[in-house]
Amino acid sequence: MLDKLFGNETLALIFLNLYHYGEVYSGLIEKNSGIGSRAVLNQLNKMEEAGFFVSREVGRTRLYTFNPKNPAIKHIKEIIKITYSNMTIKMKEKMFKERMRPRAKGKEVIK
Repeated sequence: MLDKLFGNETLALIFLNLYHYGEVYSGLIEKNSGIGSRAVLNQLNKMEEAGFFVSREVGRTRLYTFNPKNPAIKHIKEIIKITYSNMTIKMKEKMFKERMRPRAKGKEVIK
């Protein structure tokens, strides 16, 4: 659904990853989606130039996040939230393979 709205699948997957993690780097999106690095970087750069994303460097890694100063972001997040909330846990586990922080000691794994 999002790929039709945003124009292509790569951009839709970037938006979903950014919504899920809050902050992403291109390699994370590549790992989760299997899309090539050039396609991911092109879309990230286009969205940053358009003012939808902002980025910062941490060491040699460029991290991207939604631009909080862009008034359209609130509405875009609402659209993404609809798709994200309709995804099953299995779909989320398959799409977002990379963990950003370690699991708490003794915490159960939901299956």
